[in-house]
Amino acid sequence: MSTNTSSLNPKLSFDKGTIRIQNSDLLRIPNTKYDEREKILRAYGLNYSEIVEYLKKSEINFEDNVPNFTESSELQIRDLELRDYQQQAIQNWEKSGMRGCVILPTGAGKTAIGIQAIQKIRASVLVVVPTIDLMEQWANNISKYLFINDKNSQNVSIGRLGGGEDDLQAITVATYDSAYIRAASIGNQFKLIIFDEVHHLPAPGYRSIAEQFIAPYRLGLTATIEREDELHELIPYLTGGVVFRLGSQRLSEQKHLAEYSIDRIQVSLTPEEQIEYETNHAKFLTNLRQLGFKVPSMYNLKRLIMMSSKNKIAREAMLARNKANEIALNSKSKISELQKILQQNKHTKTIIFTQNNKMVYELSDQFLIPNITYRTTKEERQSVLEGFKSGTYSAVVTSRVLDEGVDVPDAELGIIMSGTGSGRELIQRLGRILRPKEDGRKARLVEIVAKHTRETNTSAKRITAMKRNSQVGNNTSYGN
Repeated sequence: MSTNTSSLNPKLSFDKGTIRIQNSDLLRIPNTKYDEREKILRAYGLNYSEIVEYLKKSEINFEDNVPNFTESSELQIRDLELRDYQQQAIQNWEKSGMRGCVILPTGAGKTAIGIQAIQKIRASVLVVVPTIDLMEQWANNISKYLFINDKNSQNVSIGRLGGGEDDLQAITVATYDSAYIRAASIGNQFKLIIFDEVHHLPAPGYRSIAEQFIAPYRLGLTATIEREDELHELIPYLTGGVVFRLGSQRLSEQKHLAEYSIDRIQVSLTPEEQIEYETNHAKFLTNLRQLGFKVPSMYNLKRLIMMSSKNKIAREAMLARNKANEIALNSKSKISELQKILQQNKHTKTIIFTQNNKMVYELSDQFLIPNITYRTTKEERQSVLEGFKSGTYSAVVTSRVLDEGVDVPDAELGIIMSGTGSGRELIQRLGRILRPKEDGRKARLVEIVAKHTRETNTSAKRITAMKRNSQVGNNTSYGN
């Protein structure tokens, strides 16, 4: 059987996130590099399956000491019935070799798809999430819906990595930070790895999680996969390509999510605010031209930030830009419009979103609304959200903390006081109000935008991106 031209068979082992291949003198194995110091071949853990497949197809005898998977008991799902599109997503993933990404809006049940994937893998599984809150949510949901198929039908024991927890089990949930720290040592212990909010994965540092784990089966879940820095192009390499995608509009039409509307209300700055805005914006553009930048693009803005620590003109440009933005985002007219909307919707559960914490605190004080920011303790946040759920509070004001990673009770009205041009941000905020209402009421998202400022362009950019995503149907193809 063997066509190995070396006197010894290749020996594969796992070494600090890499595949170490000994006795490979004359072999040319794809995705490997020669380690001059040890006179061996090395590859990322990510390439393990391809290396094994190549050696088998080449009829090369080899010794494989890489995997250290923990076999799992046969699991059954209890009290969790998948919707038709969730079943289709799982089927597409299986047809793609159990590799790939599923893109669904917030509230559409991505966790249920992950639980179905776990049930299908009778071996160890790692779920990677961005926050401790999500770690707890995933662990609780897995325990709730999966049980061991034996006489006792006992629930599964779930391990946790993160937030002070360091407990490895056959099924473990870890934060991205903890998975990054431990990848080199545990990268050969899981057969399936699920990346929740997979758009985080391509970031420098986090991508090494996917590279160091050997898991042959991979599932990415997110509401929107695109990143403004274009690094989402790395995701097919790290997890597999998109195997299923369905937007919020299609799901609303099918009654799986609430029907919704998105309204933009434009307000004018006060005469004093407008003059101050235009003065600062003009200063920003003038300084840009002095530095040789023709347009205020995202790329040029990053260059400007880097230059501002040493260049006076760049620093003045940044200060003028920030001042202009602050005026547009925090205008008196916006606050007056917010007051009007709140008065018209006194008994409607409302989430108010802002760009920065300064305005969160101002609105919280002015309208006596509880707030949630990154400074809010876990206990305080839980208390506010429980009060919101019970109806004790009819409104909550937040910055970006509730965009993802926190289980937010059902809301009917979302008000965006300010935000970025990111389509993802808008999709996530819309998702906070899309859970179906018992009486079939429509959800409503309102943007309050300052006229004659760059905020109108920012709003148009995110709306365009959101509409493109929300109308998409499942037109994905199998494979990576």
